[in-house]
Amino acid sequence: MSVVVRRTNTFAVRPLSEQDEQLLRELLDASASLWNELNYERRRNFFDGESVWDTADYRKQYVGVLGSATAQQVIRKNSEAWRSFFAAREDGEDTAPPGYWGNEDDGRELRTYIRNDQYTLETGERSRLEIPIGQDLKNEYGLGYHDRLRLEVAGDPNWEGEQGRLELYYDEVDDTFRAIQPVTVPDSRRDSPLAEESAALDVGANNLVACTTTTGQQYLYEGRDLFARFRETTEEIARLQSKLREGRYSSRRIRRLYRKRTRRRDHAQDALVRDLIERLFEEGVATVYVGDLTDVLSKHWSAEVNDKNHQFWAYRSFIDRLATTAEEYGITVEVRSEAYTTAECPVCGEREMTERDGDVFRCLCGYEGHADLGASRTFLERQAGESEVGSMARPVRLMWDDHNWSESPRSPERASPNEERTNRSTRTGKLASVETA
Repeated sequence: MSVVVRRTNTFAVRPLSEQDEQLLRELLDASASLWNELNYERRRNFFDGESVWDTADYRKQYVGVLGSATAQQVIRKNSEAWRSFFAAREDGEDTAPPGYWGNEDDGRELRTYIRNDQYTLETGERSRLEIPIGQDLKNEYGLGYHDRLRLEVAGDPNWEGEQGRLELYYDEVDDTFRAIQPVTVPDSRRDSPLAEESAALDVGANNLVACTTTTGQQYLYEGRDLFARFRETTEEIARLQSKLREGRYSSRRIRRLYRKRTRRRDHAQDALVRDLIERLFEEGVATVYVGDLTDVLSKHWSAEVNDKNHQFWAYRSFIDRLATTAEEYGITVEVRSEAYTTAECPVCGEREMTERDGDVFRCLCGYEGHADLGASRTFLERQAGESEVGSMARPVRLMWDDHNWSESPRSPERASPNEERTNRSTRTGKLASVETA
């Protein structure tokens, strides 16, 4: 029996002229303004104990710029965010109400949503995207009554199916407009015996993800360069804050640095999740196990580690992205305890007589290998069963180049738990225990 699931296509969008770019920016900015006005009223009602659903008719106020259908989509998206907020509160989560899309002083987040029957997306030799705009904008830019804004599209769709609501936004980090198109496709993969493999992730900040699959594949996504850039921006923010006059705590430049730092991190995180899930999907992985780090993240003596875990890596945000993207591919994400996996030898099971030195893990039994990849394999064996995890292929090491995660020709040194080094330890006595998760 076929299962209907959602997939996502992502494209770069290019205005054909400076006038078209200005028109597009006005359209996206008006959408952000609509979101902020509506959200402000709903937040005010919420904190005053009133219904968030009793608001002014913002569709009428923005129909001239956005068009009726697009204005309604932005309102609907905001309503979805508030419903998710209330659902999380009912589940006992301590979460904040939906936030704003930037502000007028520092710049709004340029974003909008186009109803599935209101845009035309064609790919091929001359790929293009056509979207509706309000009559006021048409008049301002000299477009006819039936004209729409035509944009060039770069990129090929990964999926074919019934198109959903289009998200169109400006990527400030890459200085690029992007379109995200969800599509609904029939897919029988989850009913197929091919989709029965599992994977386990060891997540962190130095190595963002170390992954092992029951197919014998391993992936390592490195994060040191990303964190170094994150720290540079953090230090620049601190320097600028130190120069503020007494009584001031921020400035336009500081707020922009905060926003750029967050968007750069989110861009890399989104791309990592997408790259990883697509690889796992091709291998027939149906279940992904990821470690529950809630207790570990709640307390740590090191300010730098806390900065990595909470600000840079944003573990909870990563898990949300992972689960959402995996759902598109019919993959289930399960959060499980990974206690002691970073201290346990994947060969002999020893936990006390082990040592970690950077990325290298050693045990007195003679094993020496990559610490995070070894931990991900141990974690997988606990969840899927040791007999389900076979011999490991050479690990794939991936680096971030500000746009994509690319495979490095240099694999992680001594990365595979299969690369055992028996009787090579020259140490005597008990090795220092590795810090446990």
